[in-house]
Amino acid sequence: MLPFFFFLLLSFSISQALPPPRGFYLNCGSPSTIKLNEINYTSDRGFITVGNTTTIKQKDLLPILSTLRFFPDKSSRKHCYNFPVAKNSKYLIRTTYYYGNFDGKNNPPVFDQIIGGTKWSVVNTSEDYSKGQSSYYEIVVGVPGRTLSVCLAKNAKTLSSPFISALDVQSLEDTMYNSTDLGLYKLSLIARNSFGVDGEMISYPDDRYNRLWQPFSDQKHQTVISQSSVNPLDFWNIPPAKAFMEGFAVSKAKPLELRWPPFPLPATKYYIALYFQDDRTPSPLSWRAFGASINGATFSRKLNVSTNGVMVYSGQWPLSGQTTITLTPAKGSPMGAVINAGEVFQVIPLGGTTNISDVTAMEDLLESINEPPVDWSGDPCLPLANSWTGVTCSKEKITKVISLNLTNRGLAGSLPPSISNMTALKDLWLGKNKLTGPIPDLSPMTRLETIHLEDNQFNGAIPESLAQLPNLRILSIKNNKLQGTIPSALLQRKGLTIQASPENMPSTNNTGPS
Repeated sequence: MLPFFFFLLLSFSISQALPPPRGFYLNCGSPSTIKLNEINYTSDRGFITVGNTTTIKQKDLLPILSTLRFFPDKSSRKHCYNFPVAKNSKYLIRTTYYYGNFDGKNNPPVFDQIIGGTKWSVVNTSEDYSKGQSSYYEIVVGVPGRTLSVCLAKNAKTLSSPFISALDVQSLEDTMYNSTDLGLYKLSLIARNSFGVDGEMISYPDDRYNRLWQPFSDQKHQTVISQSSVNPLDFWNIPPAKAFMEGFAVSKAKPLELRWPPFPLPATKYYIALYFQDDRTPSPLSWRAFGASINGATFSRKLNVSTNGVMVYSGQWPLSGQTTITLTPAKGSPMGAVINAGEVFQVIPLGGTTNISDVTAMEDLLESINEPPVDWSGDPCLPLANSWTGVTCSKEKITKVISLNLTNRGLAGSLPPSISNMTALKDLWLGKNKLTGPIPDLSPMTRLETIHLEDNQFNGAIPESLAQLPNLRILSIKNNKLQGTIPSALLQRKGLTIQASPENMPSTNNTGPS
């Protein structure tokens, strides 16, 4: 389980005014907009259609923690927020949770959070809640399409309703965190700290991308205060200048050892970014030379740190257990090492991809029917354990829909022609609903084995193209409003069982029960 992070319930500090950051900022469960750190957090109503809302009656709460949306429906495989985004874009997602005993059980639920088709992490706010604190999680993602989904889902340990207090979807620049291929991976935040004495958390407007930099103090190290400011645009990740204002430093010729993050990490790959600035007044002699290693492995051999600042990073660095960063001054260097801030993300491989034609077809079907299952949101297939109700998908790198079973769900509407683009589908079961319109051309769906459309209100002719399905074994179309008789090409198919109403059967043919 990934570590989670917390902030106090009292209000953030506000410094200079900037244009609001680009993105979506949701005050979940609230009908109105509130302002926090000059950012407008709006109602989440336009981004999700399921769940219930409630208010936490507690004094001194941040406004975004005083309401929440929860999801009591036990049959839903996931509950998703959907955002329209720019194609091939990059976003930082932050989910915020404050349980507040909203359900009266005094036991925060444990559940999963999902980005697109990838399981992101387990949400467990119990420890923070016991301390009167909220919890938040962050992840950096690339979005290949025009929709981004953020979902909550029950898991084996979920005993009550998943919930969420606030949701931030922050647009990032292309240069940020660009050493990681976000078409293959996502970056889940482990720690983001500014080093020095205990102080206030850095956020917007000091960080124009509304990242949260927690203060990190260590009595073993001297804290220095920088005498000049860096230009954030000089760094690919565009860190806030305020993150460089303090740092840890050591005297000449001594290594600086920092145990950070301060908790053990699971053995896997991590994105690491470290930030440095010479704290002295700018001059030709204001620089520090040292090397950096992590758990004994060289991270950067020759760092020359001036008052302009330096960032070093790795997109795939192995870590396991407790992490120790060692900064060793270069031979003959007039000054010891310094470090001001750091970020660590766990590198999470994507959980696969759903075939784009299948996604489009399922979205078209979603638009064509009334009252679909409430969990028809987000990725139709992934994660496989959280696919849409009635949808079964293949277990392969690019997954496809192989079965669609919506029997007797009270559906009305029609079948879009694009349903035929789901070429891996083997079973199409839509019987006992109120579907209308013609049966579309299904001939591209050459893997279809069973079709159940009985007990609906389909009309028009029975498509002769059904005879072109080489693997079809069962065709059930009885009790509809279809005109004409079954095409002879279908009747002549060997190994095919046809179930049709008497008026659609040729008078001289008794194929299949009526």
